Amino acid sequence: MSEADPKSRPQLPFDRIGGREPIARMVNRFYDLMESEPDFAELRAMHAPDLTPMRESLTDFLMAWMGGPRDWFEKRPGACIMSAHRALDGMNFATATQWVLAMQQAAKETIPHDPDFADSMVSAFASMSKGMAANAGKKDDH
Repeated sequence: MSEADPKSRPQLPFDRIGGREPIARMVNRFYDLMESEPDFAELRAMHAPDLTPMRESLTDFLMAWMGGPRDWFEKRPGACIMSAHRALDGMNFATATQWVLAMQQAAKETIPHDPDFADSMVSAFASMSKGMAANAGKKDDH
């Protein structure tokens, strides 16, 4: 196969997970857990009463983050997910950990056929959430 052959390129995470539908399923399960599990109450308190916009936004962000359609970025030119979370009231290591644990459970439940992928994705989320918590309350330098 030549280098120009698409089959010779590594598979994008977006393709490996199966596209938008599995991502949306994982995101919906994540928010369902956040709403129903007492262990995630502090995390839930950081969000608006209606999670519908967040469900859509996180689905779009994760699609783009995994190499799929970049709608999230096109709707928010210049947006930075790290900066956006830095200013949230309640952002700290405890809520960051709750986010990762809820996402880990959602990923395991909705992507049971590919545990290596789910673990890798959650590991990346854990790194991002630690960075958000470490920078909570700091002003953006841009």
